[in-house]
Amino acid sequence: MSREPLTIAIAVLALGVAVALVVARRRGRARYVARAVIVDEEDHTTVDPESRAVRSVQAADLTLPREALEAIWTPMHLERLARTYWRFLTRGTLGLVRVKYTDTERYVVLLARPLVLLSFRAPEYEMDEHRGIVRWRIESGVLVSRTGRGVDGYLQIDIRRSVPNDADCVTAHVEVEVANFYPAIASGIGQWVYVNTQSRIHVVMTHGFLRSLARLDLAESRVGRYAHDTLPEGARGVVPDPPRAPDPPAPAPDAQTG
Repeated sequence: MSREPLTIAIAVLALGVAVALVVARRRGRARYVARAVIVDEEDHTTVDPESRAVRSVQAADLTLPREALEAIWTPMHLERLARTYWRFLTRGTLGLVRVKYTDTERYVVLLARPLVLLSFRAPEYEMDEHRGIVRWRIESGVLVSRTGRGVDGYLQIDIRRSVPNDADCVTAHVEVEVANFYPAIASGIGQWVYVNTQSRIHVVMTHGFLRSLARLDLAESRVGRYAHDTLPEGARGVVPDPPRAPDPPAPAPDAQTG
């Protein structure tokens, strides 16, 4: 892969994000319905020492009125959450980065094709009464190394409901995860450059997205796959159930009492 388009893309993205941050700080605070607190682990971005695959997780706890969460806990709103992520990406780069839709793929482009930064398969949705997941599997793009094309990498938003804090409020834990991602810039230029450019841009943008969820301003879906679907209480709805967490191992028998 030629380094020139990749270097230009990273430079333009960095400039767009920097300008967008200045603009956002001058706009004042919009009306917040919820409270969003970033709760990332300290090492939220890791690189496998052997495969060089990247995993990055940004997370926030969203505390909001219980009835507000109940109102949006549907497949339709999960799909709208997915669209909100892409809308934030476009706004957060002042329109430099845009998302194009087909029946089978999503293209993240710098202004327009053919400069495709990332391409994904159409999103997958999973949801039950306690957890919702939207997942885009990575296909290719300028930001993806040849090693990482067509492998099982993905971008995912995972939201889980907690036990209500009190009679009126509940916390939803939201994670944005990139897993098994092979960045072209790390293989072609160096890991240090990736960590201090593309990775930092991703973290800044994702934290901004997570904080923006406090407004509960979910964008209308461009596809509308679940536009009229709901998830009735006690029902599975129209999407598959997310995987259950494995049960904890049984405690070892006490040798002194055995």
